[in-house]
Amino acid sequence: MNFLAHIYLSGNDDHLKIGNFIADSVKGKAFIKYPERVQKGIVLHRAIDTFTDAHPVFRQSSQRLFPIYSHYSTVIVDILYDHFLASNWTSYSQIPLDEYVNDFYELLQDNLEILPKAVQHFLPYMIRDNWLLDYATVEGIGRILSQMNRRTKNRSRMDLAVKELDLYYSEFDEEFKIFFKDLREFTEERVKKL
Repeated sequence: MNFLAHIYLSGNDDHLKIGNFIADSVKGKAFIKYPERVQKGIVLHRAIDTFTDAHPVFRQSSQRLFPIYSHYSTVIVDILYDHFLASNWTSYSQIPLDEYVNDFYELLQDNLEILPKAVQHFLPYMIRDNWLLDYATVEGIGRILSQMNRRTKNRSRMDLAVKELDLYYSEFDEEFKIFFKDLREFTEERVKKL
């Protein structure tokens, strides 16, 4: 899953949210230098990624894209699934999405000193371009996929995946709903054990 889902799945625990958000920028055992709840957020993020990669519905969505995007197909589906979370946000949260993401940006800015350097570097761009709110529209997903494509030096061609999103929109939407129900149940159990 991508940023929005990881944040959402952390519940109301701010430090868990931070850890879950920064986890991709924290390699190996480097997580032990963070405060305890941030560490647990990093561990939770890794468990979510493992669950996601093994889930048959997520794999089904990825296989639809694999002939065109190869190993980038899982990254694309992560982003597409965040679109379906954002576009169906009122089914998952009573807090309006714009308010939710603004509160999260504020949380990150209030805890800037504990964020990894890589996150500190991209955070101003994330806030300026409002990536998390951008997930809610197909146009926004197009911008996110274009940014990701540039990060791969245009090798991934991820920017073109909005075509498949449009073509298979209802299939991806249905797959997301099935998958996310399972992921929420999995995550709720993991959070209880943290």
